[in-house]
Amino acid sequence: MADKKQGVVGAFLDGAAGLAGSYAATMTHLFRKPVTEQYPEYKRPLPARTRGRIVLTRSPDGKERCVACYLCSGACPVNCISMQSEVGPDGRRQAAWFRINFARCIYCGLCEEACPTLALQLTPEFAFCKDDIADFVYEKEQLLVEHGGKHPDYDFYAHAGVAAGGPKGSHIGEDDPVDVKSILP
Repeated sequence: MADKKQGVVGAFLDGAAGLAGSYAATMTHLFRKPVTEQYPEYKRPLPARTRGRIVLTRSPDGKERCVACYLCSGACPVNCISMQSEVGPDGRRQAAWFRINFARCIYCGLCEEACPTLALQLTPEFAFCKDDIADFVYEKEQLLVEHGGKHPDYDFYAHAGVAAGGPKGSHIGEDDPVDVKSILP
């Protein structure tokens, strides 16, 4: 019986200590001077991996990196990305049109992770507002930037994406083809 009383008293004291600690934390912040940051004039430094507005980057040769593979739109959990593919005059696959609805975008970064050509990248820019919700739908021309983004030297087409024009095994970094009949038991 005495153990039961000590258990109840101990539980009560633990609860009271938790409440007292919470109130003490509140009281210390209650009498501190508030810190007000003037937002438009002062912008707080953002972490290096901040995910904000999406851009379409270019290859080192200045051409679009996007091959309209639909992986980004397939990875998007809110279906805010849509596009149509075409083959350009130089034989490269590209996006005829590319559209992102930023009103639906949750900036999760899954589209950036899914992009095999590193064309789609998220920038730290997060504060862009519009008067009309239809203005949040960005077309390819509004998304394209004149640089390579986080990977300026990466060139997808140096390794894939366009017909090599030569025999198999002659492309950059490509191994000679395997004769499947030679590996039979």
